[in-house]
Amino acid sequence: MSEFWLISAPGDKENLQALERMNTVTSKSNLSYNTKFSIPDFKVGTLDSLVGLSDELGKLDTFAESLIKRMAQSVVEVMEDSKGKVPENLLANGGLKEKLKCLKIDLTSFVTHFEWDMAKYPAKQPLVSVVDTLAKQLAQIETDLKSRTAAYNTLKTNLENLEKKSMGNLFTRTLSDIVSKEDFVLDSEYLVTLLVIVPKPSYAQWQKTYESLSDMVVPRSTKLIAEDNEGGLFTVTLFRKVIDDFKTKAKENKFTVREFYYDEKEIKREREELSRLLSDKKQQYGPLLRWLKVNFSEAFIAWIHIKALRVFVESVLRSGRPPRFSARRTVIQKWPVSLFWHIPLQKNPVTSLTSDPKYFIPLSFTVLSGVS
Repeated sequence: MSEFWLISAPGDKENLQALERMNTVTSKSNLSYNTKFSIPDFKVGTLDSLVGLSDELGKLDTFAESLIKRMAQSVVEVMEDSKGKVPENLLANGGLKEKLKCLKIDLTSFVTHFEWDMAKYPAKQPLVSVVDTLAKQLAQIETDLKSRTAAYNTLKTNLENLEKKSMGNLFTRTLSDIVSKEDFVLDSEYLVTLLVIVPKPSYAQWQKTYESLSDMVVPRSTKLIAEDNEGGLFTVTLFRKVIDDFKTKAKENKFTVREFYYDEKEIKREREELSRLLSDKKQQYGPLLRWLKVNFSEAFIAWIHIKALRVFVESVLRSGRPPRFSARRTVIQKWPVSLFWHIPLQKNPVTSLTSDPKYFIPLSFTVLSGVS
């Protein structure tokens, strides 16, 4: 995760020297990597409108950050079987330069090479209109995110619930994928086939005693059709009228009759449902991941534009005049905190540079380098 500070300073000679001094101090101490953060001049409007925009941009900033985090988490959840490839799907469009337009770059590079997108957000428009465009764009992305992920998650949940039926032990799991028609005596007025769970240590006892657990048990009718770590699933055929007596005697001998009725149509329906859900999930996976990749990039880019607007508005409110230093704004990428605090200095050297009310940090933020 990379941490950034956006620093704004008026464009007079004194503060240009301060910027140069900051670059010198931070580079010597290896505290940060500093780059210019170019912002165009906007139509400022009235002071009241700027104060209102300052509040609105703060809320929009928080919303945008929350949205991109949710989208990143959605990518993680969709790529549940390929989490190692998540970072390569959380990228931003390369920028406005012709050679980068078709490229996807990492988020840190996008911030440190930021250029205002005049085509999407014309600087000649009133600031209120630019902010409104950004807000509508993010709101639409959120709406689409909710509907797309809801549909996918419903499908995923239904599939997981069906797959869970095939898990667990022989007492709880579905038997439709274990048994076959040949295991049962079907359509008989007198005979019925039961399924009995026998503990592994009791296999020999079962073979010796099952025929005598009740009258009218068909000799040599038992067959082992499935096993798990605890026991085995055996068939046994007997007359219908002794079912209750057989169940009682089986329980006394620690054999468990598993209630099951072989319904070929139901088993076929369950298998077809599983196959359909697997197919639907596979079909939705690609389009959803592509949508997330594209719109994560769009949301992230919009978020950084909001950061730029916040710097501009706060700068104007602080300086009391339209700033002449749009190209002088600076983005500082801090190194990891563990490295930062190993610097043998009493305090952050940037602090002394930003203590002047004319030279300040309106905001700081972090950028994802990976999601888990």
